[in-house]
Amino acid sequence: MKKILVSIIFLILLHTNSFGHLQHYKEVKYLEYDLYRNNNLIGSHKYNFIRNGENLTVKSIVNFKITKLGVDLYKYFAESEENYTKNNFTSFNSKTLQNKKNKYVNITVNKENNKLKINGSSFKGDGNIDFVVGTWWNHEIVKAKAQISAISGRIIEQKVIFLGKKQIIINDKSYEALHFKFLSSDEKLPDNKKLNTDIWYDANTLIWLKAQFIKQGNWEYRLKKLN
Repeated sequence: MKKILVSIIFLILLHTNSFGHLQHYKEVKYLEYDLYRNNNLIGSHKYNFIRNGENLTVKSIVNFKITKLGVDLYKYFAESEENYTKNNFTSFNSKTLQNKKNKYVNITVNKENNKLKINGSSFKGDGNIDFVVGTWWNHEIVKAKAQISAISGRIIEQKVIFLGKKQIIINDKSYEALHFKFLSSDEKLPDNKKLNTDIWYDANTLIWLKAQFIKQGNWEYRLKKLN
């Protein structure tokens, strides 16, 4: 019963606390996350928020590598740019080098049919205007029926479960966090394509605090710096 009540309260808040806008991030200039695999620090994910009047640009760089006995087994580098005008999404583009394999995605808004135009290394075509790019910093993703891969443009239909409000500690600092579980809606997908990720957002600011998933190891993003 308690979990049901928490879920109902959260759904009410979801529709009354400006969840349809990016006003929660109007003071944010920079976010940085440490990336861990099996509790070993392997890299970072950095966001820069650049504002010009009613325009917001979010630039992101992800850089990590997995080494063993001094040998690089896996290297990953990605950079992206996400654009909004008056809190409305206008475009996204990214380039990724994943162990010498190049991937990309370019997304724009087609005003004629009110659809997203997606040109990616894994998918080319239209997407629903309400789909959200899976860059995680934007809490709007919890409401979306599908997210778009920020690496390749693949559309991932999702179901999001709110697991409640919890106290978590990151780098010796305590946060009151909203805990969500993201799962793929399509059970027929192969396991390596399924979405199965836990995400925590700050209950007051909706800043992304932490992410965790298992894929050939236990991966975890932890907030390091916020300006």
